[in-house]
Amino acid sequence: MQTSMLSDRGILLLGCGKMGSALLKGWLDGGISAASVRVLEPNPSAWLQSLDVSLNTEPSKTPPAVCVLAVKPQIMPDAIPAVQPLGGGGTIVLSIAAGIRIGFLERVFGAGTPIVRSMPNTPAAIGHGISALIGNRASSADDVALAEHLLSVAGDTVLLENESQMDAVTAVSGSGPAYVFHMIEALTEAGTMEGLSPELALRLSTVAGAGRLAQVSDSAPSQLRVDVTSPGGTTAAALEMLMDQNTGLARLMGRAVRAAADRSRELGA
Repeated sequence: MQTSMLSDRGILLLGCGKMGSALLKGWLDGGISAASVRVLEPNPSAWLQSLDVSLNTEPSKTPPAVCVLAVKPQIMPDAIPAVQPLGGGGTIVLSIAAGIRIGFLERVFGAGTPIVRSMPNTPAAIGHGISALIGNRASSADDVALAEHLLSVAGDTVLLENESQMDAVTAVSGSGPAYVFHMIEALTEAGTMEGLSPELALRLSTVAGAGRLAQVSDSAPSQLRVDVTSPGGTTAAALEMLMDQNTGLARLMGRAVRAAADRSRELGA
């Protein structure tokens, strides 16, 4: 792996909002020297200003090993000219901007530039996210592996077979945390309707334990569901509603994910 490139040539981070900050914190905690990181951020947080990274400084004569594009998609056209001269092959471009396709980045940096597109999600802020990534034709296996290494500080990583899968990734994992947050909201509201205080209902409605069990168990989620469901019991009564073929959660979630994927395709067109 080309991790030695990071210490020799460093990282340029374009944008340091929530996701960029999560990555930067992970890199520093993981042993990457602050001196090897340069950040371009017009509105730096107090935390960012307290670090020893090079903030909004002139570029060095040696191009960075990796340029990470972490600005919001809507401001990408205005922000990207600052790093456009890095195109040509000497620097790996790693984009975590939702909806920004490889084709657009190749038009900006040149088709010969190694480009890796990734889609992380918000649990990356606490090191429990998941990032899907795919490289362009100019990126080698080592280039993708280095990008994967940089993203691993935010949680798990998965490699995609082709870029067309990114819309589904966006709909499932990129937007997925919002679905879970809404389920917590709905479960909390249902608990209050049954007489619990909002505070107690919220505390009882957390899904962290169930999610962790699904993650570490050798059993499939379907089996875990069966294990907790006694025939004719309370859970079975609830699941009769949730698993209704016409109005149940699976049908609703299918429509929700399709809507998100369709919107991702529209935004990336």
